[in-house]
Amino acid sequence: MSTTRPTTSGAGRPQADLPGELLASVVRRNSAAPLLTAYDDATGDRVELSAATLANWVAKTANLFQAEFDIAPGSTVAVALPVHWQTAAVLLAAWSCGAAVLDTAAEDDDRLAGSDLVLADRDRLPALEDALAQGAGGELLGLSLHPLGLGMTDYVGPARDFALEVRAQGDFFAPWQPPDPAAPGLVTGGLTLDLGGLVPAAGELATRLGIRPDDRVLVDADTAAEAGPVAWLLAPLVAGASTVLVRNPAPEGLPHRAETERVTATLGVRIDGIRMLGAPG
Repeated sequence: MSTTRPTTSGAGRPQADLPGELLASVVRRNSAAPLLTAYDDATGDRVELSAATLANWVAKTANLFQAEFDIAPGSTVAVALPVHWQTAAVLLAAWSCGAAVLDTAAEDDDRLAGSDLVLADRDRLPALEDALAQGAGGELLGLSLHPLGLGMTDYVGPARDFALEVRAQGDFFAPWQPPDPAAPGLVTGGLTLDLGGLVPAAGELATRLGIRPDDRVLVDADTAAEAGPVAWLLAPLVAGASTVLVRNPAPEGLPHRAETERVTATLGVRIDGIRMLGAPG
């Protein structure tokens, strides 16, 4: 069992060995400040989560995974979801259980073999239902990705509805088995990262990109999907930054968005007068 405790290193930069510990350290640092603000310019939706709110979603989701699907160290959770605030909760919940995340956001359904649980947005459910019926993976949870976390209206397929299932879960999570840092934590493309390697990898990436403590980082969802969850989710958390996540961005509105959200840096989009992460100079 790991006996390490999260600490803070540098000016407000939380440090922890595992992703679940990382979020807990962020909550202790400032639970009420905005941590993840999500926009979808195609629908006009805006959702803002504080560290405490995101942690509550993570706890409920982890309890759902553990109690209803027996997700624990050694399990594999396939995440067939776009970059979204609910995806952040799903990823952190799986890691809190000690499970490996199989990132299938690139719509490669053939990679589901051996997974214990598959989470997918409603648009992908028909193809996944067929794949799972042929024994390609475990149980299926569907997400509506509704901005208020509502369920999948009028859905009649075999997938269980994440929004309905998660509501009844407890607000505090304690794993039945302690996560194993040496176990797989993320499988994406041809890369596998150990659970205990995720936070260090995110810290190295945050340093390389130049994310600063208390940065407010505007992230383009397409760039985030290509870069993966270590970049769009964990690196800002490690750095002590907050994120403004924009799906389907309307370029003409981004300067005003950046001003109103007090954005200090961007990832995947260039806005005049604002530092672009990873850019030369």
